[in-house]
Amino acid sequence: MSSEQSAGPARSPSLPRLGLAALGVVFGDIGTSPLYTLKTVLAATGTGSEHVVLGVLSLIIWTLIIVTSVKYVSFAMRVDNDGEGGILALMSLLGIKRQHRPAIIAIGLIGASLIYGDGAITPAISVLSALEGLEIAAPALTAYVVPATIAILIALFLIQPQGTSRIGRAFGPIMLIWFVGMALLGIAGILRHPSVLIALSPSFAIGFLLHGGWASFLVLGAVFLCVTGAEALYADMGHFGAGPIRIAWYAIVFPSLILNYAGQAALVASGAPTGDNIFYRLCPQPLLLPFIILATLATIIASQSIITGAFSMTRQAIQLGWMPRMRITQTSKEGYGQIYVGTVNWILMIVTIGLVLGFRKSDNLASAYGIAVSATMLMTSILLFIAMREIWNWSLAASAAVAAVFVTVDGSFLAANSLKIANGGYVPVLLAAAVYLIMWIWHRGIRAVGARIAALGIPVADLLAELDRKNIARVPGTAAFLTRTRENAPPIVVWYARIAGSLHERVVALNVIVESIPYVRTDARVCLEEIGPNFWRATAHYGFMQRPNIPRLMCAIEAKEPRIDLSDLRYFIGIESVVPRGDRKGLPRWQQAIFAFLARNSAHVTDFFQLPPDQVVEVGRQIAI
Repeated sequence: MSSEQSAGPARSPSLPRLGLAALGVVFGDIGTSPLYTLKTVLAATGTGSEHVVLGVLSLIIWTLIIVTSVKYVSFAMRVDNDGEGGILALMSLLGIKRQHRPAIIAIGLIGASLIYGDGAITPAISVLSALEGLEIAAPALTAYVVPATIAILIALFLIQPQGTSRIGRAFGPIMLIWFVGMALLGIAGILRHPSVLIALSPSFAIGFLLHGGWASFLVLGAVFLCVTGAEALYADMGHFGAGPIRIAWYAIVFPSLILNYAGQAALVASGAPTGDNIFYRLCPQPLLLPFIILATLATIIASQSIITGAFSMTRQAIQLGWMPRMRITQTSKEGYGQIYVGTVNWILMIVTIGLVLGFRKSDNLASAYGIAVSATMLMTSILLFIAMREIWNWSLAASAAVAAVFVTVDGSFLAANSLKIANGGYVPVLLAAAVYLIMWIWHRGIRAVGARIAALGIPVADLLAELDRKNIARVPGTAAFLTRTRENAPPIVVWYARIAGSLHERVVALNVIVESIPYVRTDARVCLEEIGPNFWRATAHYGFMQRPNIPRLMCAIEAKEPRIDLSDLRYFIGIESVVPRGDRKGLPRWQQAIFAFLARNSAHVTDFFQLPPDQVVEVGRQIAI
């Protein structure tokens, strides 16, 4: 079912089936974190003593509980924007409450930009850490770990244009096998040193932080790796609903993670070396190679989840007017989330492969990992505080008390991760800064263009009088002019009439508005009013998760007003060429240059609105901003 036919994405009534699907899409990142988290934490401590191991394990367990179970599963997933989650959806939801909230917009956009920054690292560190098991299974293959990682990543990005609907059906079962396997390995490890389970008490985490001094604070940056995929639980809520994600988390993912981390800790506490991958030390030798293959599949799935999430977030940003138009391909009729965005795919591929070549080991990548996600989580906590006050109507004291816990935890992780900037943490920060700059300049440019165009409009009565006065012919047919203006006669109509010396008998000025909600119902799609003889203004409303289909919209308009005959229809679109204003009131020159470059390279309006090319007439014009 298409987004034009429904208010939102279809929901399956089967919670277990959706929960299984969520395993393959939502939990890939957090589910593969045991591959590298504990070994990175212990490397940061510099010791594997039992006291340190218990403190670290307790920190990991309670980080999973506070950040994932409490903050995201229990709180954040209760704040949805018409079923959609994620920081952009939350930003839009809070923006509905009041207009002109620059602080909320800035927080949301910074958080979204940071997700892109760490999103490029996830495929690199996940696949690299999985293949590093070869160093234990077959040391002679160590030199092939990096080339194999690059080959797998290239293959992963190359298959994206084909869509993931077919292989997506296998993701859930594979991840179920992965989580069950992790749990069994963890149990086997715990049986070697059962006393490690006393780390379930938070007293060990608190004691480690209080008595470890500066060293324990530094360890927080590595501990945070265990929850780097928690934001995905919230962001992917719209695909599955909160219920299936909660079921999958509490029934499968959370217990498996706890058991595996405890098993690894037990192995270290019993004297196992920590110099190589502790995760694979849990695995019996005959099962090592099969488990490396399974881990590689799991990390590929985790990478696929990140890529798909980047596609989805890009579409939201485009619809909300924060990114240039990009060609978006729907790869499956089975789900609206099955899309492909070529520009994002190839940029991610280049950056990800560059990271593998630059860092070469998962331990090195871990130093660059986490800072962007921890900052995004802090932004989400701030927005959650506003949501508690404005959506749930909590008192200031209650909202502040809950938010203070989240902000303290997220702020501590961000502060610890910030120390990684010099050791590679600058990579996701620079990527995020570039994305934010693009979004900010694009939005400023679009607003400047819209303001200039609106200022050039004239009343419809004046236009019709001009047509009569200049004897401009009204030719047979219907013309639909796509415009940004919501009042008066659109400038594109005036320009075309003056240049062509004619105007169609029936004119529809069509303005498309993307609302700050994910979906707009079909029955609320379009408002139509006649503002002059055979001259209509149509205002179409779409949610930020919907892709406008103008031909289908025009059929709905014809159904409302039979006089609008579509048998001889032409679409008119303005192609703006941005030029400097020549004064100091416009955008700075450097912003104009970037905006003009983005505009020239954005997807064509014909593709974005799904217009039939043989019915489109382009009207070129210069806009001084």
